[in-house]
Amino acid sequence: MGEVSSTAPTGSFEGRSYLELTGESTSPARLARSVWASRGLLAILARKEFQVRYRRASFGLLWAVGLPLVQALVMALVFSKVAHIHGAPHYVVFVLSGLVGWTFFSTAISSGSTAVVDNSELSSRIYFPRALLALVSVASNLYGFVVTLVIVIVLCPILNVGLGASIWLVIPASLLMVGLATTFSLVASALQVYFRDIRYIVSAAVIVWFYVTPIIYPSSAVPGKLRLAVQLNPVTEVVALFHAATVGGSITGLPLVSSLVWLAVLAVLAVYLQCRYDRVFADLL
Repeated sequence: MGEVSSTAPTGSFEGRSYLELTGESTSPARLARSVWASRGLLAILARKEFQVRYRRASFGLLWAVGLPLVQALVMALVFSKVAHIHGAPHYVVFVLSGLVGWTFFSTAISSGSTAVVDNSELSSRIYFPRALLALVSVASNLYGFVVTLVIVIVLCPILNVGLGASIWLVIPASLLMVGLATTFSLVASALQVYFRDIRYIVSAAVIVWFYVTPIIYPSSAVPGKLRLAVQLNPVTEVVALFHAATVGGSITGLPLVSSLVWLAVLAVLAVYLQCRYDRVFADLL
């Protein structure tokens, strides 16, 4: 049974009036108004999810910042000293700057893809746009992302990496990464309601996705046969923007266009799925 619509038709049966419950699609404008009206709830749930994640941890927020930094340092040492990957200037900062954006993206889509199903108890009690749940997963991961990004920028001069005007590239890089994480989470969270395999598909995809994204190696090191796959990766140029902001580098046309096309396609698909099925999500949980 769908949600009660304020525009649902009324009628009478045996002298009694009734309100017809329908499962018709929600218009994009109405969905946007509902999400905007629920922005206070979004902020509360995002803050609560972030706090609960580290509530009983002695170091709290430091884990959100420390884990990506430790992972980046270990990977930088392993791949530079053991695997002998070269070709990127200031390799530690190169890995660190790429990993900070990727960590946010992978964590956000992993939690966001299951947000509607994981919060089924809340969804079935009161009505609010279920798209809000995927947005909460993305927003809650922003806290750690912002703090980690600031620390990386502070570390650059300490690690003898000079910062210039290119540092402002972190702004479009961050916005594009947040946009991709948001739209992907909205699409996956809607599909997860119908196909519970989405959780495992996303987990497997993230593992492969990491290695086809130039995080630990420069894109120039990719062989010709694999270069097209890397260029069509929507995250490739976003990571390149983070690299360019810190250690420098060029931004090529095809990957950037690919990222923008992916963002547009995912946005359209996300709006369609959330509008079409928002009213029946609760019945399928």
